[in-house]
Amino acid sequence: MSGHSKWSQIKRQKGVADAKRGQLFTKLTREIMLAVKQGGSNPESNFQLKLGIQKARDNNMPTDNIDRAIKHASGGAEASDLTEVTLEGYGPGGVAVLVAALTNNRNRTIQDVRRLFTRHGGSLGENGCVSWLFENRGVITVEGGGSDAEEIALQAIDAGAEDVSTEKDYIEIYTQPHDLEEVRKTVEERKRIVSSELSRIPKTTMMLGEKETNQTLALIDQLEELDDVQHVFSNIDFSDATLEKLRSSA
Repeated sequence: MSGHSKWSQIKRQKGVADAKRGQLFTKLTREIMLAVKQGGSNPESNFQLKLGIQKARDNNMPTDNIDRAIKHASGGAEASDLTEVTLEGYGPGGVAVLVAALTNNRNRTIQDVRRLFTRHGGSLGENGCVSWLFENRGVITVEGGGSDAEEIALQAIDAGAEDVSTEKDYIEIYTQPHDLEEVRKTVEERKRIVSSELSRIPKTTMMLGEKETNQTLALIDQLEELDDVQHVFSNIDFSDATLEKLRSSA
């Protein structure tokens, strides 16, 4: 598991995400709208929409909000203005950072992302400069390790999971994108699903010292706060000692 993933889990446990729930709902709404634009309003025949709806439910987004997003996108106006943009660059110490955005103004998004990279000692790069370091994977996060963690892991693997990472407070399950839904159904029979989504997982990670870790995580946090940015992925990793300091300060 990359350090960025660990940091996301720490923030989730500390309730940091709850303070920004309004912004999160906005981003989830845009994901749903784009999925409808690209594949129609029926989640049974539109995997991206089905995934977006499930992700919204995992984050306690009201059903009325989800239905409104689908209905609004079916009208076509606002969703047709959204464009997917992927930006790549390097953070402090040369760590790879991949930014996925949905925007109605590409130039504005690029300028905002470039400004944050520069402010935090990084640099925005050319297309393809770091994307080759990442693989598309389904990621399922399960609440709590517990005594049955090994059994959950075995069940997930039997259902098609490629790998399982067991931490103190949660389990992360990795799948091929097309196996995500099947593995999720199997796992949620035993454990509460915290999140289930398609992600970009680094093939290799880069271990950073405490100073560069803090700089990189500050960059990632501020990128994620941009309205146009949907996801930020990185190959950062850090020591257990740094992880404990982050836990105590989050």
